[in-house]
Amino acid sequence: MIRVRGGGTGHASIAGLACYRPGRRSRLIYRLRAWRGRAGERKSFTWDDYRDLIIAAHIQLGAPIVLVWDNLNRHTCAEMRQFIAASAGWLAVFQLPPYAPELNPVEGIWSLLKRGEVANLTITSLDHLLRVIRRSLKRIQYRPRLIDGCLTGTGLFLHRM
Repeated sequence: MIRVRGGGTGHASIAGLACYRPGRRSRLIYRLRAWRGRAGERKSFTWDDYRDLIIAAHIQLGAPIVLVWDNLNRHTCAEMRQFIAASAGWLAVFQLPPYAPELNPVEGIWSLLKRGEVANLTITSLDHLLRVIRRSLKRIQYRPRLIDGCLTGTGLFLHRM
């Protein structure tokens, strides 16, 4: 047994998009948020953080987006619905049924992350955890076959129209 003293309070949250386009390499676009337990610090992603992630994906991919996501309250709030309606020229959104993580390819990404470097690792501080998560997600980003496998695992497929 090895005793490790923790480096304080906090946790990490990740928001991500697994991006698929026929004939192109799959992509993972994500944002990482650290909460250190400080007064006034936001603990989780807000609807505008998700909006900014979608806009960043649109810019990086240079194409319209068909977004399939779960029913997290930030995904379905009034502000997000207004943003989606205002972005209808390049953004189409389909909600997954409630309690259907098996249909969400991003859940496969989180599974890869948890089974990879993060598994059985003694974390010494929140900064250490953030470094490991970034490194792990970067490795996944550069292995598009892993991202493809997450879509395959859902049973969903791309259909060119």
